Amino acid sequence: MAKLTTKTTDQASEITLSLLQDVFSSSPARDIAVRLWDGTTWQPEAGEPTRCTLVLQHPGALRKMVLPPNDLSLGEAYIYNDFDIEGDIMAVFPLVEPFIAGNWGKMEMVRLGKRLLSLPKTEQPRPVGAAAQVHGVPHSKGRDRQAVTYHYDRSNDFFALFLDRRMVYTCAYFATPDDSIDTAQEQKLEYICRKLRLQSGERLLDIGCGWGGLLIYAAQHYGVQADGITLSVQQARLARERIKEAGLEDRCHVELCDYREVNKAQGYDKLVSIGMFEHVGDALLPTYFKHAWDLLPPGGVFLNHGIAIHSASPMPGRSFIHRYVFPDVASTPLPKALRAAEMSGFEVRDVESLREHYVYTIRNWVRGLEEHTDEVKRIEGEVTYRIWRLFMSFGIQEFEMGRSNVFQTLLVKTDKGKSGLPLRREDWYR
Repeated sequence: MAKLTTKTTDQASEITLSLLQDVFSSSPARDIAVRLWDGTTWQPEAGEPTRCTLVLQHPGALRKMVLPPNDLSLGEAYIYNDFDIEGDIMAVFPLVEPFIAGNWGKMEMVRLGKRLLSLPKTEQPRPVGAAAQVHGVPHSKGRDRQAVTYHYDRSNDFFALFLDRRMVYTCAYFATPDDSIDTAQEQKLEYICRKLRLQSGERLLDIGCGWGGLLIYAAQHYGVQADGITLSVQQARLARERIKEAGLEDRCHVELCDYREVNKAQGYDKLVSIGMFEHVGDALLPTYFKHAWDLLPPGGVFLNHGIAIHSASPMPGRSFIHRYVFPDVASTPLPKALRAAEMSGFEVRDVESLREHYVYTIRNWVRGLEEHTDEVKRIEGEVTYRIWRLFMSFGIQEFEMGRSNVFQTLLVKTDKGKSGLPLRREDWYR
């Protein structure tokens, strides 16, 4: 970072305080304090309690945060420590919403832009290699492997710090908001098995099986033969270890395999896909559902669980996610997904929103991450800790506001119109 004179830093302090006053005056956030690089502390309402403190680490921090005004500027300024967030990170989102959305009007740009540009053009060091590097045609098999490797092939010890004991990295199912994450994830696994109406001896395929939590649970409690596929080497390794420890090597198997490569001749009675659907891509939805259709016999059932955006809600703030979290991820509106499923031959039997459940799930994950801050930084480094703290907290905001949702969709390959399903849902809730 370039050396600045005392006069320059004093001017930057004055400009920054003036800008903060302008920004906060039109914001609903009144519980955030700001601490400047020189120790000066500012807050909108003097004497009011604060939920968090933004720490501006150098005179050019505010400039790096909001120019250009988009989610990528803010995200990179945080993960590279141009500013820090002490306390409740969720308190920040009402303040930064206009910048995430990139919807500054011309008047705001004129009013604030000149002063922002007058701040020093300084920044913290940007280490090489933090952003995703994926190549090839989007959602080709090779590029999908690169994207999955970037996100999932971190140390398994890292994920174990904030997930439940089974390491289920998808939306849990809460009976009450106070359920522990272990309890809620076990309830989710049980709920999925009941929705599929699994029977002993049936063949189950889990598309995107993670660390094998559902495979093991379904084999232990429902007596099925369970196969799982994943593109993550780390997930497959630990899943196989856990299957061996559970004594289920004769009933559970995990393969490194793309969903498009599953042997069609093998066939399955039931299919499940939990949290993998977002990686398929809109253009390949027909391929995804048609392949699932071909793997099932008449009367076969497919439970598809995935994130969807609200059809009437544009999704701002995806540049940061695509660059640092999930390359090529696509949240498809529910109607588009249902249409693709029906065009592939499936009958849609049930659609359930788990939006509030995902809010509770991610809150547990963020709490676990923050409680193990030092261990996370030791295993994966400071930048990774900041990336994951930010993107999961942003997820809470998106699901609380209803811009994103999680749906479980129950699909059936009917047998000449016969679904084979009971008239009522009692067995889901018994």
